[in-house]
Amino acid sequence: MTFREIVSTAFLFLLYLTLQILLVRNLVLFDYAFCFIYIACILLLPNETSFSWLLLIAFATGFVVDIFYNTPGMHAAATVLMAFCRPLVVRSQIDVPGLESRIEFSLNELGTGAFFRYVFILALIHHTALFFIEASSLTLFIPTLIRVGASTLFTTFSIVLIQFFTRN
Repeated sequence: MTFREIVSTAFLFLLYLTLQILLVRNLVLFDYAFCFIYIACILLLPNETSFSWLLLIAFATGFVVDIFYNTPGMHAAATVLMAFCRPLVVRSQIDVPGLESRIEFSLNELGTGAFFRYVFILALIHHTALFFIEASSLTLFIPTLIRVGASTLFTTFSIVLIQFFTRN
């Protein structure tokens, strides 16, 4: 990565985390759909990011959100799990001929369908882990599944919508 790409990525991290902590935290639809756009920090990292750095960045991102949400380790655990599954999802879902390490995960680069699938699958992994850790039992299985589905759709549409309005 060049210095310019590093600065741009760091700025995007600060932007997404600030949006999550100050604005999106209070955005809840019908007490079931929560928006967690901070996961875009991990989703939009370049494919050339090493696996170790990916996991460390995911932990740090989740930990910062945990501090402001007062949820000890829940977001960090879910974000690290999502980052751990990211290479598998990239290999299995993104159909780019000659997938190189320099691919950029954006709506312009991947196209709408592939980008939507990529964000949806990883958001589903993140939200499933997060809400089942929060529930900490299977007694509320159906309401938890409803929260996972609604929040995954809400987060996915939010990230795709933000990508529509950003320039690369």
